[in-house]
Formats: sequence, C-alpha cells, structure tokens
Amino acid sequence: MKKIEPFRLYYGYIVDSSNDIIDEVTAVEMPAGKSYTGQKQAEIFCHGGQFIMKQILSEIVKHKCRLAEPGEFTRRAFLAGRIDLTKAEAVADMIGSKTEYAYSSARNNLLGRFSECIDGIRERCINLLAEIEASVDYPEEDIDPDDCRGLFKSLKHIIDEIRELSESYSAGKIIKEGYKVAIAGRTNAGKSSLFNILLNQNRAIVTPTPGTTRDWLEEWIDLGGFSVSITDTAGMRSSSGVVEKEGQKSSLYIMRDADLVIWIVDVSRKSWRKELENDFEEYKDFDNIKVIFNKIDKLAESRLKNIKGKIDQIDAFCISCKTGSGIKSLKNSLISRINSRMPDLTDKLIITSERHKQKLDSFLKHLQKVIRGLKKGLSPELIAFDFRQGINEIDEITGKVYNEEILDRIFSRFCIGK
Repeated sequence: MKKIEPFRLYYGYIVDSSNDIIDEVTAVEMPAGKSYTGQKQAEIFCHGGQFIMKQILSEIVKHKCRLAEPGEFTRRAFLAGRIDLTKAEAVADMIGSKTEYAYSSARNNLLGRFSECIDGIRERCINLLAEIEASVDYPEEDIDPDDCRGLFKSLKHIIDEIRELSESYSAGKIIKEGYKVAIAGRTNAGKSSLFNILLNQNRAIVTPTPGTTRDWLEEWIDLGGFSVSITDTAGMRSSSGVVEKEGQKSSLYIMRDADLVIWIVDVSRKSWRKELENDFEEYKDFDNIKVIFNKIDKLAESRLKNIKGKIDQIDAFCISCKTGSGIKSLKNSLISRINSRMPDLTDKLIITSERHKQKLDSFLKHLQKVIRGLKKGLSPELIAFDFRQGINEIDEITGKVYNEEILDRIFSRFCIGK
C-alpha cells in the first residue's frame, strides 16, 4: 500500500463489511505533535447527515475502535501540553455560548488572555517567594526592612489585581449563564402573556381562567447581546389545588434565585392596590422585585393618569400586553439594568468560571496570610509555606497542578466529539 503523506487530503470511499459503499469521503492524516490532541490521528470528512455519520462510525467501531468520551479530545490535548486548562475550558464555553458577549469572553480565554494574566501573576509571586526563601537559606539574616516594604507593596498590587478579577465574576456569571428574570404575580395578571411577548412566540397557554400556569416555563432570549433566561411562574393565590400549590413553591424558589423578579399587577382589578400592599408585605425580604402595571388598556384616562403618578414612588412600569404599550421601554430598562452590572468589556478581563473564582479567592486568602505573617515577624519558613500554598491554588487554574477528579468534573460537561 502506498505510504500516506501527512497533511495531504485523500479522496475515496467508506465501504461496509459487504464492500458496499456508504459514502464518498476525503481523509487526512495528522502527525503526532501537529493534531488537535497532539497525537497521531486521522480525520474523515463525509457528507452531512446523522444517518451517514452513524453508519460510518458503526463500521469504524468494528475495527477495535471505540467512541470518544465527552471532552476526551480536548482532555488529550491538555495532557499532551498543547493547551492549558483555561483554554480547554474555553473550548466548551465557545461551543455553549449563546450570545456575542459569551462568545467573545470564551474566545479571549481560548486565545490565552486569561492564561497570560495568571502566568504573569504567578511569575511575580515566584520572584517574591524567592526573596522570602533566601532568608530561609540564610537564617542569620532577617528580612531587610526595606525589602519588607517592597514585599508589602508588590503583594498589595497582586492582591488588588486578584480581587478585581474575582469581583468580575458577578458580571462573568451573567455573560456565561445568563441574566435570570422571573415573571411572577397573582393569578391572571398577565404573566404568561408577557412571557410570550418577550419570547416573541406563543410558548405559554393564555386563558382568562386563573391558575392556568401550574408549573414554571423557562426559555432563553438574546436581549441587547445578553443571554437572558425568562421564567414564567405559577400565579400566587391562597385557594388552590395540590398541584398548583407545588407550582407556587417552585415559584418562590425561582424568585429567590433570579437576578430580577418582574411582579405583574392587573391594574384593571378594583382591589389591586390592597393586593399590592399585601404582596409587598409578603415578599418584603426580596430586594430584586420590579413592579409592572399591566392591562392599562382597560383603564379610563383619569385612572391611568393617577397610576402613572405613582410610578416613580415604587419604581414601576405601565404596560399593556394586549396593545404592546410600554413593552419597548420595559426591554430597554432590562438592558440598562444588565449593563449596569457590567464593567467595560473592551479591555478588562472577565472571569466566567466559578472554579476560577474559588481558586482566586483561596489564593487571595493565602496572600493575606503572607502579609499578616510579615507584619507579625513570623519565621520565613511559615511565610514561604503560605505563599507556596497560594501559588498552588492558581496553578490549579491553568492546570500546572491538577488531579483526575478535577479533570473528570471539567471535561464531563463537554459534548461528545470534543
């Protein structure tokens, strides 16, 4: 058989065990060190279609092969040293990105911006640690006061950087996981109608009968470039069946977990003021509620004017799900609210991983112990120990230090094929 040349695209056919042609394909050999995984591998390019791919995979598996585990290719790339752990995680984030912000953040990590930042901080820490350990090697000499002041200054700069990175997670979480909005309120206030309007589709059933929504519905939308999770919750009322009560329990959990609760009030009801007062008392511990006055199309001009006069007092919006009045302003308000949580994304590094935040916070605690140790005049051995422990924490971010449990947890969320 003619020797296969690496990187050369070959044309041919995939045939089954009966020598019947499954598909015409092209294939290329990627040599070790030059492939995605860093290992020698072959790549086959077939025509699209689930059935064709399943047929080809079925034939390949018959030849002492197996299907890859989720994330196995990227895991092998990490173990081969082609990418670090932050870049490996960025692969999954790129695939799962729902908006431009999420994509841009993942792309920056894949290109190595976060790795470079962490490696730069690590390098400075190693240099500072070397100064401290010099006192361990020469115990007759204490750390010079001038050197100590320099250490304090350098450590403070690093702590400020780490704290800023850690605090960026509040915005990074929204970028990666989305901004969570729960639509809540009493039964038949228009929650499902607003849910459908924001989604621009009839996702929830809307009827004049109270208690139609007995469970919650969740969908994602792209709002101003942000991924926003909209949840339609079960309506709140005192008299309801067992199923509806369970739905209301779920509603409370969703409201507490949400970044924002849109509480809809049916202002066409004569008792809406008293009901709203009772609701405010019931949910007074919530600090994330925005009131929406719905069904203003049913009000006379005088009543509507009276309601609009109260808007500024309770930070509310007037809308009509029937006519669409106020919906555009509500959307713009949501976008502004999310933007207020965001730093300047053009030049700042944002962390989107809870794992990264935990490691940064742990690193921060170790650095603070180092500073306390220097102030108390503790032995350089103890100070150096805390410093090394801190450096190990950030080494786990990039994967310089890792264990199989960490890798299993990270790569288990990858799709098969990556």
